[in-house]
Amino acid sequence: MTIPLLPEHGGPDDGPAAAFDFSTNASPLGPPPALLAAVQAADRRSYPDPGYRALRRLLGDEDLVLPTAGGAEGIRRLTLAAMLAGRREVWVPQPGFGDYALAAQALGLAVKPYAEPADIRPAAPALVWICEPCNPTGASVAAWPELDALVIVDRAYEPLRLQGDTPALPPGAWQLVCPNKALGLTGIRAGYVIAPAADEVWARALSLAPSWVLSAEGVALLTHWPSTDTQAWLADARTTLRRWTTAQRALLADLDWLQRPSCTNFWLARPPRPDYAPRLRERGIRVRDASSFGLPGWVRLSTQPPAAQQALQQALLEIEGEDS
Repeated sequence: MTIPLLPEHGGPDDGPAAAFDFSTNASPLGPPPALLAAVQAADRRSYPDPGYRALRRLLGDEDLVLPTAGGAEGIRRLTLAAMLAGRREVWVPQPGFGDYALAAQALGLAVKPYAEPADIRPAAPALVWICEPCNPTGASVAAWPELDALVIVDRAYEPLRLQGDTPALPPGAWQLVCPNKALGLTGIRAGYVIAPAADEVWARALSLAPSWVLSAEGVALLTHWPSTDTQAWLADARTTLRRWTTAQRALLADLDWLQRPSCTNFWLARPPRPDYAPRLRERGIRVRDASSFGLPGWVRLSTQPPAAQQALQQALLEIEGEDS
């Protein structure tokens, strides 16, 4: 029997609910009140328009926008569409979100990890995944070069960029947009793809979509995503997150944690000893063990409110006291 390849994520596990969850990289400030009201008022009695025509027109060119059931479904569907269109290699950021590689491995495609854009050298028709800014590192690049491949940019964390500008993307790149993390509504699986042209990959991705890929709540979320009110709320949220991030980084630095640079509300950190993640979990605090990213001893943390930071500080001081 073939053992299934399963992704590993942060967020809820099978233990008691964590009082303070630093493992999720979603915004702790969402959702915007008007958008939440629209989601709660979504008409669950009827199917949405199966073609999502009005929504697609709102989000861009109706003929080039494809709704997805969140980023993970989009990654799976686009990888399959790329394979059916003749792509044989899949280049994935390392460290990076595990679903890129798992989607390719499930289809028997060659997985090629890369650390820097210069590492990408396709030897066969290829799909290249870019996560900008990157999960789990929160890193960004100055600019992306032109690539001889089908390029799809996962932009789930672009609304959570706290420093720097969005880099230039490769010409002809596809874009995968997943607003639910920035909105603090990860339980609503809703996103969309913007294709550069209605080519064979686009046609296959359209035909591979399940019927009614978006729920009524998903339609409501995406309908209000580009609104002026939502975008103004996000701008204010980023201001708050910058302040909280500065305080949380200083807290960890005072306790001798090694921290990597990041332009987002999440980053990689290395505690003084490798057993901090389970010991924090025992105290009702969850961080994301980065071993599955190929970084044993490291964790990924997200910015959380001051009360959560105080709880984290107290727990870390208790652990240090036990070890002294």
